[in-house]
Amino acid sequence: MSARQVFEQSISIRASAVVVERCVTEQELMQRWLNPALRCEPMGEWSTELGSRSRFIIQIPFLQPTLKNTVVEREPGLVVWEFDGFFRGRDRWECTPTPEGTQLLNRFEFEIPNPLVRWGFNTFAATLTKEDMKAQLRRLKRVAETLYQLQD
Repeated sequence: MSARQVFEQSISIRASAVVVERCVTEQELMQRWLNPALRCEPMGEWSTELGSRSRFIIQIPFLQPTLKNTVVEREPGLVVWEFDGFFRGRDRWECTPTPEGTQLLNRFEFEIPNPLVRWGFNTFAATLTKEDMKAQLRRLKRVAETLYQLQD
């Protein structure tokens, strides 16, 4: 099996692309939909501007694996984090306006350099990770749609 993997999910959200983008880029809103076992911390001041850095820490007792992230692409409706740690790759979040609201795409493209960690991930965590991505998108949808309704 190739070391490079891609998990891609998308969801339709009945909210403007501006509101959906806020949910992806504002730390306080992110905490509402991120997996509770995942903590996001800025490295310096929080930002999603090009070159901004942060780290995602998985709350596993005794381990707390960490991915260091840098924003490598940024434009309205798009944020791409490049990460390094036990995984290497990119996490792309792209908002596309639709007549009904916004189509949000999350593309998680990565490789796991360590063969033992890769085996463990593929054996025990790959399916859970895909399901968690879907659950995060559903939670993000709820946050964005609620925010959007509050603006009216």
